[in-house]
Amino acid sequence: MPPDPEEHRYPCDQCGAVLRFAPGQTRLICAHCGHAQDIPAADLPARQRALGEIDLRAALADHLSPDAMEVTRVLSCPACGAQVEFDPAIHASACPFCGTPVVTDTGAHRHIKPQAVVPFHLTEAQAKDAMARWLRGLWFAPGGLAARARKGRRLDGLYVPYWTFDAATASRYHGQRGDAYFVTRQVRGPDGKTRTQQVRQIRWTSVRGRVTRVFDDLPVMASHSLPRRLADGLRPWDMAALVPYRPDFLAGFRAEGYTVDLPEGWRIARAEMDAVIAGDVRRAIGGDEQRIGSIDTATSAETFKHVLLPIWMAAYRYRGRSFRFIVNAQTGRVQGERPWSVWKIAAAVLGAAAALGLLAYLGQG
Repeated sequence: MPPDPEEHRYPCDQCGAVLRFAPGQTRLICAHCGHAQDIPAADLPARQRALGEIDLRAALADHLSPDAMEVTRVLSCPACGAQVEFDPAIHASACPFCGTPVVTDTGAHRHIKPQAVVPFHLTEAQAKDAMARWLRGLWFAPGGLAARARKGRRLDGLYVPYWTFDAATASRYHGQRGDAYFVTRQVRGPDGKTRTQQVRQIRWTSVRGRVTRVFDDLPVMASHSLPRRLADGLRPWDMAALVPYRPDFLAGFRAEGYTVDLPEGWRIARAEMDAVIAGDVRRAIGGDEQRIGSIDTATSAETFKHVLLPIWMAAYRYRGRSFRFIVNAQTGRVQGERPWSVWKIAAAVLGAAAALGLLAYLGQG
């Protein structure tokens, strides 16, 4: 039997109410009486242990030390599959990702523990302002959407699980370099007249070579609860802001457990690395066009970390449909799903047609 998950409670020393982590600070603050409690900074050896890289090959072979594992109780959403850690005293809630009512799973889950966390930097009010600015900048969005979202329901503060990967790569390639040149041809037009025309041609040359690249802290969201395109749109993350994991940073927030396991996360990371390496190969081939025949990549020094990164999230309903917005709680970068205004699009199309008609009339004149 795994041990019971450890409970962390933060009662206020002055009034007994629950303390909450204050974004942008290193303190826990009581919302009832305002009492503040500092979070002690980790010493250098603790930072080095927490922020150190873990050997990927050993982890994939399930040779991690027991200290790298933990047991938690999580809420499992039957609709979107998210696994969110809740206070053990809570037995029912709603999924913050899709709003589905769920019941707390009383089973224990053993997994790789998070080593480090980027604490919340933006407050909820700052995140709402960032979201409103993003909405106001959308083309063809319904009028008043930003104001409605700004005044809508409160945002959920969530720590989302990520894998970060390091690797050194060496890639051998062969392909073809295409250099453009032009030839002059005589072309007969519809009116029967012959005209001179420059035609672009490509001269192909076989090439081969080698490129290297070192990847450092490549982030992969370790969850299926959000569309990956939205999560990737929150980049970049400043990994220099990582601090050793302490439950204090999660006080008042929720933390999602990972549903993308380490092997799957590594496959996603390798696919992203391969895309970057292909770009390196094209630049190495040079010329005006490139054809890649094959790329053979060897990796070494593969390591990883399991970290938690902060987001603010809200679901907004418009005309019976739900739209999700997420805010990088470190930088304020926003991604989301958006509605479209049919009337604005129709007006733009009519305006463009009228402008073309006017230009055609002036051209005839």
